Amino acid sequence: MPESKLPEFQNNPQCATRNSRVLGQPVIRNMSLTLTTLKNIPLIRQGDPLADIVLNSLRETQIEPQDNDILVLAQKIVSKSEGRMVALRDIEASPNANQIALQVEKDPRLIELIIKESNEILRMRKGVIVVEHRIGFICANAGIDHSNVMGEEDYVLLLPKNPDASAAQLRNSLKQKTGKDIGVMIIDSHGRAWRNGTVGVCIGLSGIPALVDQRGWKDLFEYTLKATIIGVADELAAAASLMMGQAAEGTPVVHVRGFPYPLGEGSLQDLIRPREQDMFR
Repeated sequence: MPESKLPEFQNNPQCATRNSRVLGQPVIRNMSLTLTTLKNIPLIRQGDPLADIVLNSLRETQIEPQDNDILVLAQKIVSKSEGRMVALRDIEASPNANQIALQVEKDPRLIELIIKESNEILRMRKGVIVVEHRIGFICANAGIDHSNVMGEEDYVLLLPKNPDASAAQLRNSLKQKTGKDIGVMIIDSHGRAWRNGTVGVCIGLSGIPALVDQRGWKDLFEYTLKATIIGVADELAAAASLMMGQAAEGTPVVHVRGFPYPLGEGSLQDLIRPREQDMFR
């Protein structure tokens, strides 16, 4: 596999990340970004060692880890390894859940889980509830899903309790085992308010900037950018999701080489718009 060249950055100390945002204007030449799905990831169960599984898959895919590589993981395998699978038969629906279930035509036990996983219900219609998840982002049905969940029909999968912490733990394990500085991102598929179709978005990260702040940078005509902040974590999440697929592909981990910004500490909270700036609630 040909190696991607990392970008050259002008005044590299000034291009370091600060508060999860890349500062300073880079000069990027011969840029390429390579995304590779990893082979033979097994069905994940509670307690499975994700770091060992990923490293075995890297070897089978004939990829040698390097500094500045990134590994993108589907939320489901992280949730499964952390034991976030729930049997609906064990859930007792509250009167509030029963009432909402009549409106949206969903299982009241599922509604009870959605309520428990949410800070606030924002919108409802038949088949869907839009909430502010307890982690802070807006999503449908609190991210609770049944697709690609092995078991009886009444099993569902919750999101990780703390995706940033999950990413950090995996990143630390990978560094201990490889000696390499590798970024880790956890992604999920979300709908969008004004467009049809789901896309991959970042719900947890470690060692990767969430945003690149280009305010103060110059464009091709020397105009100074005043409002440009790029959600690079979500951009990469969408690309990785495209490689993973959404059905029976069985490729929940993507290796990334050539990310065009320095690695640095980002967090999910960097991507969440503060309520006082939210114009659409």
